[in-house]
Amino acid sequence: MQKMLLAVDRFSTGCGKFTAWAVLLLTLLISWEVFSRYVLNKPHAWVLDAQIMLYGVLFMMAGAYTLAKNGHVRGDVLYGFFQPRTQASIDLILYIVFFLPGIIALTWAGWDFANASLAIREQTFNADPLPVYPFKFVVPVAGFILLLQGVVEIVRCVICLQTGQWPSREQDVEEVDVDKLKEMVHVKDSDIEALDVYVTRKGGAA
Repeated sequence: MQKMLLAVDRFSTGCGKFTAWAVLLLTLLISWEVFSRYVLNKPHAWVLDAQIMLYGVLFMMAGAYTLAKNGHVRGDVLYGFFQPRTQASIDLILYIVFFLPGIIALTWAGWDFANASLAIREQTFNADPLPVYPFKFVVPVAGFILLLQGVVEIVRCVICLQTGQWPSREQDVEEVDVDKLKEMVHVKDSDIEALDVYVTRKGGAA
């Protein structure tokens, strides 16, 4: 079971990391358009639409990745003080009552909207139109991946209720924890203070 949960985590993570390249594309596109507009005096009508669609892809595909890393913001400040079984009970109720209906509706409606857009070969409204329908299919795809990850999270809640401990997750990039960094390199606060004094004295002597 744990292998299956981690496999879905890796899938969600891979999708998120792949679409994260949209950040680089956005940066290059915006930089090029600023140069073209203000230096070459040649603006392009389609660039704004392309920026919006790329940002939409980035935003939609980040949902499952963030859920796989347990990175979504929680509104309850007391949640962290609860025992794992209490946390799992709360999460399980919220997943069933809110998450599943919402994501299923998003995926279903997104599929209908994408197919309707494909049927008419929908384009943007400007002098240089871009096709919209390929990007509208991102909605049901992102919804399905998020739904798959949500099912995995529900299974984790059930396991936690049975064992009293949260199942492990795959680790990814995290913010630097200064205290953990000190432990890794075996540095104490007294060592840092001594180094500060040494640097100050050397600076004064110079």
